[in-house]
Amino acid sequence: MNHPLEVRRLNRFERYLTLWVAICMLAGVGLGKLLPDLTDTLRRLEFGAGSQINIPIAVLIWLMIYPMMLKVDFTSVMGIRKRPKGLLVTCFVNWLVKPFSMALIGWIFFKLLFVSWIGPELADQYVAGVIILAAAPCTAMVFVWSYLTRGDPAYTLVQVSVNDLLMLLLFAPIVKLLVSGASSLTVPFAVLLHAVIFFIVIPLGAGSLTRFLLIRWRGAGWFETRFLPQFHPVAVLALLATLVLIFAFQAENLTGRFFHVVLIAVPILLQVYFNSSLVYGLMKFFQVPHNVAAPGALIGASNFFELAVATAIALYGANSGAALATVVGVLVEVPVMLSVCAVCNRTRHWFEAEGPEACPEPAPGCCANWKDFILSESKATETA
Repeated sequence: MNHPLEVRRLNRFERYLTLWVAICMLAGVGLGKLLPDLTDTLRRLEFGAGSQINIPIAVLIWLMIYPMMLKVDFTSVMGIRKRPKGLLVTCFVNWLVKPFSMALIGWIFFKLLFVSWIGPELADQYVAGVIILAAAPCTAMVFVWSYLTRGDPAYTLVQVSVNDLLMLLLFAPIVKLLVSGASSLTVPFAVLLHAVIFFIVIPLGAGSLTRFLLIRWRGAGWFETRFLPQFHPVAVLALLATLVLIFAFQAENLTGRFFHVVLIAVPILLQVYFNSSLVYGLMKFFQVPHNVAAPGALIGASNFFELAVATAIALYGANSGAALATVVGVLVEVPVMLSVCAVCNRTRHWFEAEGPEACPEPAPGCCANWKDFILSESKATETA
């Protein structure tokens, strides 16, 4: 007996994120052009002279990141010992392939193919921006992509938790190494370290402590169903306000360099499809089930663009080419990741399901061993 397959969709905000980003771009450019004095005042608000950490943007990004960190449960990491292959593949691609392949792809496109259109100075800035973007694996949106591909939510949570821990150790040195090697830009490590502390360590620690205390006090059910949902609109509004400010700070650059946005998108798109295909292929090779393979491929393809934007601003300023490059990642994120989700859903039959619960519709195209579940279901019916 076949079960109808539930159709899963994004909510309205997530489905039209690219549209909202475009509206924020127009609003930001309008703000920068019509109110230049106000924009300049906001741009000069920093945590200390020369810190490059803009106060309004820092506060808004913190409001975005903290709700994400509330979802991270590090106690779930202990259960990964039973199924380590999916996590190992994800970590291998995220930290040993993705940043380095992006550095190479960015260098080829910006320093060789596009340099005659953008100039050597902006080429360095754009290379730095895409490297920073690739060195920050996705956190929040992975849960959305996992839902759309019927991923194992517990395993997805483990993958996100481990990546967040690794970011504490690897993000700063990888960005320092690759940006210095692929461009002529200097990377002030102290500023980079401050960005990691401010945008990862503090919200991660605050989120973990809040999660631990509230679950102990009110229980996991109340925390998941009552407390967490209250932060969703806060994170959404903070994201949109951040984008408006970033585009306001870059108004002059954007009005004269819209073609650059298109050029920046090219290596980002190439990197997304390369890394998602690599993770997906390795998952298939190592016989990882689809409900782990699909979210793993999506983690390897998407980016923690909030952290990337904050870091680019901290290193090179809100009106830099590096910041613009990270923002382009937001523009292409949703439509590109939806296309990857579609491919994963249409190729579920390449993988064997671990059990009936992982084979939502025992029929051709659902999973490689779908007949086994029809047979077991028939025997269960006969026995009853």
